[in-house]
Amino acid sequence: MELKVVAIDKPADMNFILGQSHFIKTVEDIFEAIVSTNPNMKFGIAFCESSGPALVRYVGNDQKLIDIAQKNAMNLGCGHSFIIFMESGFPINILNTIKNVPEVCSIYCATANPVEVIVTETEQGRGILGVIDGMKSKGIETDEDIKYRKEFLRKIGYKL
Repeated sequence: MELKVVAIDKPADMNFILGQSHFIKTVEDIFEAIVSTNPNMKFGIAFCESSGPALVRYVGNDQKLIDIAQKNAMNLGCGHSFIIFMESGFPINILNTIKNVPEVCSIYCATANPVEVIVTETEQGRGILGVIDGMKSKGIETDEDIKYRKEFLRKIGYKL
C-alpha cells in the first residue's frame, strides 16, 4: 500500500464538491439534481468509474468546468469518486440536493479552499482516505471576529 497526496488543481476562488457514489449513472443524476435546484449554476462533473472500462465519466453545462473536473478526476483516479466544479453558485446552494441523490454515499468536502486529498493505492486500485481542506486553525475568534462573521453573513444574504 502506498499513500499519496493529490492536490486539487483549480482557480483559487472556485468552489467544488468531492464525494463518493456507487453507480455509473451518478454523473447524469447529479446533473439533473443541480439543474433542477439551481438552473443558473455553471458546472462540470467527473466520476471515476471503478469497474469494467474504468473510465472517467463526465457531464456539465460549461466546457471549462468540465475540463477542470476531468483533469482532477484523472489525477485522483479513485474508484467511485466524483467531483463537481461550479460557478454562479455555491456548494451550499446544491449540497443537500447532491446528498439526496440515491447513489451518493458521502461527501468529503465542499469548499473553495486549497484542498489536498489523501489517497491510498494498492494493487487493486485507489481510494480516498480523507481531505485536508484549507489551513490549520490559528486561534479562537474574538468578540470582534464574531461581529465580523455575523455582519458578513448578513451582507451576503445568508442570514437576516
